[in-house]
Amino acid sequence: MALFLFVLLIAVVFGFVGALVKGLLWLLIIGAVLFVAALVLGGMHLGRGRSSRR
Repeated sequence: MALFLFVLLIAVVFGFVGALVKGLLWLLIIGAVLFVAALVLGGMHLGRGRSSRR
């Protein structure tokens, strides 16, 4: 869970810097990709926890 939060934090920081600095649009793209990856990994982690308890 800590890794999920860390990746999510990095995604937000990269996205923020990429949006504020005009020449660093690639950071915004990296932030968006990391955000989606963190959501997918977090969803997989939660789904795996639910199925193993049943």
